[in-house]
Amino acid sequence: MTEQPERPSSRELVTVLASSDFAALALAKLALEAGGVPFVAKGVGIQDLFGVGRLGGLNLVTGPVQLHVRAEDAALAQELLADIRESPGETA
Repeated sequence: MTEQPERPSSRELVTVLASSDFAALALAKLALEAGGVPFVAKGVGIQDLFGVGRLGGLNLVTGPVQLHVRAEDAALAQELLADIRESPGETA
């Protein structure tokens, strides 16, 4: 089993990716883990709470899933996510 990076505290987080594309989110998580960048995913479990979630993409009630990293890791995270962020419909 691989060692998980330490989770950052919420007071120092910045959003590096917001998406409703679960394939892009999976790739982004893998890229951050491979780069050793700790992250927190906000809104993953809540996507399915109101019935649509993963079926139709963006859940209008909850919005996109957001990936947050520590401010000092933001530049590296953005570099790691550059190819993913350039996909159509993705925001940061």
